[in-house]
Amino acid sequence: MTEYIHIGRIVASHGVHGDVVVVHSLGSRNNFKDVKALFVEQVKNSYIPHFISSATARDAEQTQVKLEGTDSKESAHRLIKKNVWITEADFNRIADKNAPISLLGYKIYNRQDLLGTVEEVIEQPHQVLLKTNFKNKEVLVPLHAGTLEAVDRKTKEVRVILPDGLLEIYLEN
Repeated sequence: MTEYIHIGRIVASHGVHGDVVVVHSLGSRNNFKDVKALFVEQVKNSYIPHFISSATARDAEQTQVKLEGTDSKESAHRLIKKNVWITEADFNRIADKNAPISLLGYKIYNRQDLLGTVEEVIEQPHQVLLKTNFKNKEVLVPLHAGTLEAVDRKTKEVRVILPDGLLEIYLEN
């Protein structure tokens, strides 16, 4: 079964020919080279392929994309605010290795204790949150200068030192 990685969302249409602007967290200027399709979540948990005709990177976070079958401003407008996904294989090929999103699948350790595997990366203005499942509870691990101890890309591990009591807050209920 194909695995999909959430990379961002469509935020605007551009021009009158159906181009859309995708804001992504791939970590570098990206024109989706050799990516055949973006999967747009038009309905919750549905990954509808939209084949790429062309794409132009605007900056490290935005790419202007022309999708097949989206040929008017109105058809592009239907896709605004929709989540965008790509296949895991495409993600592994085009994501910047230093981007926070590249931590997906890494094991998270608090000191020596395994918390779980990174299931989602949530980027906020002053920190990154790593979502994991610890003792059958969803836990958001803050990742910033005060908590990050090390990232080992070879062993795919993130080591943090969490403030006392943070995990207990998640485990109370």
